[in-house]
Amino acid sequence: MLHWAAVFFVVALVAAILGFGGLASGAAGIAKIVFVAFLALSILSVLMGRKRVV
Repeated sequence: MLHWAAVFFVVALVAAILGFGGLASGAAGIAKIVFVAFLALSILSVLMGRKRVV
């Protein structure tokens, strides 16, 4: 998921440089959503892993 967030971020940067504001905004929004999902799932995974060890 982190890979996809980075891909959408790069797409947003390239689109912004080339002047495609709408596309850049959409790609940045998707990158934010995917990154937040990655963080939530990572934290959940760490917490569940600690719960099993104890």
